[in-house]
Amino acid sequence: MKPAWAARIRRLRGRAWALIPVASIVGVIFMIRYASGTAQWLTYLALVAVPVLAFIALGWAAHGARAGFSVLALGLFVVAWRTPGSLAGQSAAALLSGLSCVTLGVLLAAVTPSAWLKAGIVAMACADVWLVASDLLQAPNDTLVAAAPGAGLPQLQSEQFGTVTMGYGDLFVAALLGAVWAHRPRIQLGAALLTLVFAAIFDLLFLVVDELPATVPVATATIVLQVVLANGRFAGIRSAGRGAGRASGGRGRSRQEDAIPPPAR
Repeated sequence: MKPAWAARIRRLRGRAWALIPVASIVGVIFMIRYASGTAQWLTYLALVAVPVLAFIALGWAAHGARAGFSVLALGLFVVAWRTPGSLAGQSAAALLSGLSCVTLGVLLAAVTPSAWLKAGIVAMACADVWLVASDLLQAPNDTLVAAAPGAGLPQLQSEQFGTVTMGYGDLFVAALLGAVWAHRPRIQLGAALLTLVFAAIFDLLFLVVDELPATVPVATATIVLQVVLANGRFAGIRSAGRGAGRASGGRGRSRQEDAIPPPAR
């Protein structure tokens, strides 16, 4: 990121941005519930914004991004448009949405303190659980999924593979977790693997229910990873403290030469 852009982003940093994840799901659901035209408006917004954000992800925001890669977003859009009912078309649409979420995640992580953004991920999952459990999510979500732009253009406001449907927010929350750890690739990979494991376990509940809040595995991975890292840091500090104690053991008093740095050579 260029210094000028970095300076502008630093001026925008604040905790309030952490409200965006939970607001994105609660706000959309209640807008659709009480304003009938919202779903149709959102499908056109997604039709324009998702390819543009995917273009930015391939050219700038994603790991390994190159300016020349941006044209791939156009190819994905064409596949999603021309083969909407096929696995290829559904995969292209999901890739476009996922890439657009990468850009949104990177931008939000740049202006939000890390700890607060993690809290925002957990809050989003809690809101998702509440909406599903209280039966407030199903009807607005069905309305959003059914909304379609004209001229056979692709629906990019939600993702569908056969009979399985995921909301855009489910990809967005996963992108946020990736963006939180983008500066530490090994931990980012661990977060992705944890999310995959928790999602596989969580999906077993589909044997008894028809709808699940897909944000939960991401929030669970966020919490578990934070606890593991916090315990690791604490153990490292405690071990260092014990080592310092052992190093000082056996000395009846400090020696003057210990406080004097060795001469430069």
